[in-house]
Amino acid sequence: MELRVLQYFLAVAREQSISGAAESLHLSQPTLSTQLKNMEEELGKQLMIRGTKGSRKIVLTEEGMILRKRAEEILELVKKTEREISLSDEQVAGDVYIGTGETDTVRIVARTIRTLQKEHPDIRFHISSGNSVYVMEQLDRGLIDFGILYDSQNLSKYDSVKIPDKDIWGVLMRRDSPLAQKDYIEPQDLWDKPLILSRQSAKGSLLADWMQKDFSKLNIAATYNLLFNGSLMVDEGVGYAVCLDKIINTSGTNLCFRPLKPRIEAEAYLVWKKYQIFPKAAGIFLERLQKALA
Repeated sequence: MELRVLQYFLAVAREQSISGAAESLHLSQPTLSTQLKNMEEELGKQLMIRGTKGSRKIVLTEEGMILRKRAEEILELVKKTEREISLSDEQVAGDVYIGTGETDTVRIVARTIRTLQKEHPDIRFHISSGNSVYVMEQLDRGLIDFGILYDSQNLSKYDSVKIPDKDIWGVLMRRDSPLAQKDYIEPQDLWDKPLILSRQSAKGSLLADWMQKDFSKLNIAATYNLLFNGSLMVDEGVGYAVCLDKIINTSGTNLCFRPLKPRIEAEAYLVWKKYQIFPKAAGIFLERLQKALA
């Protein structure tokens, strides 16, 4: 399967028509159709359903949707590799990719970035947000250089360095809610309250032990992937969000944060693939960050 044909396929998926894709690619429709047909024959699967006379819109099959996702990842990895190799040995430039969840520990990364910007202004940094599953998938596929993880059980296949700053678990709530009068939140305070949990914590974590109650018996009103969206639900009175501190700035808002008791701290780790050979930009970033953490 050629990279050029993957680009053709993505163009058709994007335009949802052979004619539109052919025009954007500066190809004739018969040439493009032949290339796509050959790819389907090579894979032994139908990738798209051609439109009828009444509707010429192209619809991807289940296999086509899988290929679209993988093709986007493959072509992005090719571009990343080309950029890294094209840089000269003397030039300190390039792109550093970091995946992380929402956490205040990103400030440590940001300070290192700020320092490097002064010395090497041609280094560009790209931070993508997601849960630990997303971060590990991106690492394993080579789409990011570093990740920030909290679950130490997932560190065995990575090299890592512990980030000394710890995040604190607590509850984000409206200032006019009954629990806002308390200095801290205990498990029994939440047993009868509508809760807004992160998708990851809702599936089981250290919070389950702290809660002292089966999650299936709790009133989980909603879940969130990004806490900003969770905070909007809190502000609208949907429920109480169990989350990490310092992600949402509550100053001057209707919201407040109260820590859990017993206290739960989250330890973060910067991780990267074992035996990773870094391009110069990523190597310098890691070296500087390790010095800052030390």
